[in-house]
Amino acid sequence: MKLLWILVLSTFCFGANAHLEDVTKQAIVKIYTTSQIPNYQAPWSSAMRSSTGSGAIIEGGYILTNAHVVANQAFIEVQRYGQRKRYIAKVYAVSHQADLALLKVEEDAFFKGVSPLIFGTLPEVEQKIVVYGYPMGGSTLSATIGVVSRVEHHTYAHSGESFLAVQVDAAVNPGNSGGPALSNGKIVGVVMQVIKKSQNIGYLVPVSMVKHFLKDMDDGKYDGFADIGLGTQKLENPAIRRYYGLDANVSGKLINKVVHNSSLSGLVKEGDILTAVDGHNIEDDGTVEFRKHEYSHFHYFIDQHQMGESVMFDIIRDQKPLQVKALLKHTADDMYLVKTTRYDKMPTYFVYGGYVFSPLTRNLILSTNKNRLNLSYLASKWQEEDKSEVVVLLKVLASDMSRGDNDFGMWPIDKVNGETFKNFKAFYEKVNAVTDKYLVLEDKDGVKVIIDREEAKTKQRSILKKYNIEFDKSVDLRGNEEVCRIK
Repeated sequence: MKLLWILVLSTFCFGANAHLEDVTKQAIVKIYTTSQIPNYQAPWSSAMRSSTGSGAIIEGGYILTNAHVVANQAFIEVQRYGQRKRYIAKVYAVSHQADLALLKVEEDAFFKGVSPLIFGTLPEVEQKIVVYGYPMGGSTLSATIGVVSRVEHHTYAHSGESFLAVQVDAAVNPGNSGGPALSNGKIVGVVMQVIKKSQNIGYLVPVSMVKHFLKDMDDGKYDGFADIGLGTQKLENPAIRRYYGLDANVSGKLINKVVHNSSLSGLVKEGDILTAVDGHNIEDDGTVEFRKHEYSHFHYFIDQHQMGESVMFDIIRDQKPLQVKALLKHTADDMYLVKTTRYDKMPTYFVYGGYVFSPLTRNLILSTNKNRLNLSYLASKWQEEDKSEVVVLLKVLASDMSRGDNDFGMWPIDKVNGETFKNFKAFYEKVNAVTDKYLVLEDKDGVKVIIDREEAKTKQRSILKKYNIEFDKSVDLRGNEEVCRIK
C-alpha cells in the first residue's frame, strides 16, 4: 500500500510539473524585428536588417524582452509558442541603459489562453535556472538548464553602462536574447549577452533591474537609472590612507571629481571620503555587501532608487564624519562629455562645402578605428560647465575646394573663428553666424582647417549631388531653415 501511494504521488507530481512547464511555454514569444541601422560614418544613410529574439508575456498585457532585440526597429512581429500566426507589435517602453523593453500587441486574440509569467526574487549563487527562447540552430522553442555562477556588477554591452548582472552557465546563443530565465516557475532574469569564445558564460538582466524598470514606467514615462556625477578613487594603498589620516576602522573611496551639475555638487568636495551609502559601508575597493558575503559596486544601493528619490551618503571631511542627502535627478548622459550609445534615431550631422560635422557619440567611436585612442580618452571625461559635448569633423568629401584636407577625419574641434562653444548646437549656430570671408576651425593643439565661405556656399549643391546626399543636414537640424537638397 505504501508503494502504491508513492507511485500515485510521483505520478501527480510529474503531471503537475508537466502542466507547469506547458503553462510556462505558452507565455514564451518569438520576436521578428526589421531594423533601420544608421551608418555613423555616412550619417545620411542607413541599411535594413532582419533579426529574431525572444520574449515573455507578463502581467498587464506586455511582452518583456531586451532593448537590443528591438533597437532601431522599423517593424516588429511576434509569435507565441505552438502557434504559426504572427501578430504586429509596438514598443511601449524601452530602457537602453538596462537593455530592457516592453512590447504591446493590440489584438486580444494573441493573449487568448495564456497565463502571464510572474517575477521571483534575485537568485542565489548555485540556484538552478531554466532559460527559454529561440536561439540559432532551429526554429522551435529551446530550453537549457544551468545554475547561477555569480551576481555582481558587469558592463552591459548594449549601453556600455555598468549595472548588477547575473552570470549563468546555461547555454545561451544569438536568438536567446530577451528570453526569460526561470527558477521555480518565476522570472529571475532576462537573457542579455554572452562572453565570446567562452564556455557557457552568459549574463542575465536580474529581476531587480526589471522591477525597477517596470516601476519607473508606472507614470508612463521612462526616467532611467541615476548617475551621481562623482569621480572616485580606491583607498587600498597604505600611503594614501595615512595621507588622509584614516585609521584601520575606516573604509571608503576618495572623491577626486565632482561634476558641476552633480546631485552632490555643493554638498561634497574633492578630497572627501565616501564611507557609506544608505547606511551600507563602502569598502576600500569601492564595493558594498548587498547580501551576506556577496559584494558588488557601491552603486548597487543607488540603483535601488527611482529618479526623484533621495540617497543618504556618509562622508569624512578633514577627519570629521558628515552626512549628506542627494536628490537623484541625472543620468550618465548628463554627466559625460560623450553621450552613451544611441539608438532609435538617426545621427545628427551637417555638411558645409563637403566638410561633414557631427557630435561625438560612442556609436561614432565604435564605427571606426581612426583616432580611436584620443576619442576614447574624451569618452572617459566629465562635462564641464562650459563644455558638454565634443564636435568632430567627421570626414571631408573630396572636391577641388578641399584639396589637402582629405586626411582630416574624426577630428575634434575646439574653436570656431577663435571662439569656443559648449555643444554641437552652439557649434552649428556659430558656424552659421560667421560673417568673415573664411570659416576657421581649430583643435586644442592649434591645428587649423580653413574654409572659404563663399566657395563652400557656391559648390555645396554640386558636392552633395556628386556623393548622392539628399540633405545637407539631419532632420533634427532642418526645422524651418533653408535646406540644401539635391534634385
